[in-house]
Amino acid sequence: MTTFDFSPLFRTSVGYDRLASLLNSAHRLEQGSSFPPYNIQKAGDDRYRITMAVAGFAESDLDITSEHNKLIVTGEKPEEDSNEDNGFLYRGIATRSFERRFNLADHVKVTGATLDNGLLHIELEREIPEAMKPRSIEIQSSGALLEGHKEEKAA
Repeated sequence: MTTFDFSPLFRTSVGYDRLASLLNSAHRLEQGSSFPPYNIQKAGDDRYRITMAVAGFAESDLDITSEHNKLIVTGEKPEEDSNEDNGFLYRGIATRSFERRFNLADHVKVTGATLDNGLLHIELEREIPEAMKPRSIEIQSSGALLEGHKEEKAA
């Protein structure tokens, strides 16, 4: 028996309910490196949260842009002087520039972002327009129309 692991499909897509859209975009490999690491969390029926580990970045170093169903998060640190007097014996905390892109489903909007203890939290919410929400259609009795139709045929 063959089993399929669809978890890679959810790495850069938020709010998709249509599996076909995910499969269509899944054949493209994730561009760039895996820096910074991130989580995507469903926070409610129509709410999502992306959490990115951006230790060493200040609010002024980060930029969040949302356009055309895409969310783009960029981080850019100013270059430090690479002299020998900086005191580093080993440098394992990455502070390199990055750009991370996420595909957003239709009607998913960014509602806010916070930076807390080196974690960038981006809040998303799906807002379905009123015209697209399901609505109930009232069924009316058509008995009067049939009786009128019968009278026309009899005459």
